[in-house]
Amino acid sequence: MNLWQEYKRPTTITEAVQALASASGSAMPIAGGTDLMLDLKQGRHNPIHTLVDLTFIPEISALEVRGDSLFIGAAVPVNRIARDPLTGTHAQALVEACNLIAGPQVRNTATLGGNVAHALPAADGTIALRSLNAEAEVASASGTRRMAFTSLFAGPGKSAIDKTKEIIIGFYLPLFTPNTASCFKRIMRPQGVALPILNCAVWLERDGDAVKDIHIAVGPGGSTPFRATDAEAFLRGKSLTEENFNQTLDALLAQAKFRDSARRASADYRRHIVGGLFKDVLYTAWGRAG
Repeated sequence: MNLWQEYKRPTTITEAVQALASASGSAMPIAGGTDLMLDLKQGRHNPIHTLVDLTFIPEISALEVRGDSLFIGAAVPVNRIARDPLTGTHAQALVEACNLIAGPQVRNTATLGGNVAHALPAADGTIALRSLNAEAEVASASGTRRMAFTSLFAGPGKSAIDKTKEIIIGFYLPLFTPNTASCFKRIMRPQGVALPILNCAVWLERDGDAVKDIHIAVGPGGSTPFRATDAEAFLRGKSLTEENFNQTLDALLAQAKFRDSARRASADYRRHIVGGLFKDVLYTAWGRAG
């Protein structure tokens, strides 16, 4: 049985949205396809009538500074993000996350938009974007719109984007400013390309010996990509002492809702190891911002 009947290659966002809307049967956008193709071949996704290839649309493959933001197109391969000087300057946590996604061959093909659209609460690129205060741009038949990054997610593996009608164009990230830095790290099994047991990303701004502002993302800390907002609120304006770190960690643990995974780790184990991972990521970002 064919996995799809028609394959379209639009060159503009308008053409892509129209291709989805006018398909004779079920339609899906595709860029890297590293998740979608496996799901189709292994029967985890219903056969699709029309695949709409987004990789021929220049805007969705752009990586550039736009005004006061860094724009990363949804079809940009994660390996390009990991190597580009712009992301190295403005989004170090995202660079580190992209360097850990799967293996080199997959990174050459897989896209940041696909990582986000899969809506897993511990996806590496997604957790990094969560800490970097990203915004998303989405296209539909009614036009394009900017939206909060959190609005993309409806639950574990459930995107709030209607993939049969809507397309993620890309992501906007704030540009680097002095005394700011970010970091991403994860704990995983030793195979090297395994999904994370736990990951963490931190962006912060220093004001001398005080944390002026901070974003803390942990995956999987909830049903959608998790920000430890209570921990952030506690640490803002304070110095990074051992006592303040411990109280920040307590606030994170009180807010996070770690879940059990038969293949990766129990919720109790994640609660046990998150302190060490968070401390490592936090102090690395703190040192970089100094």
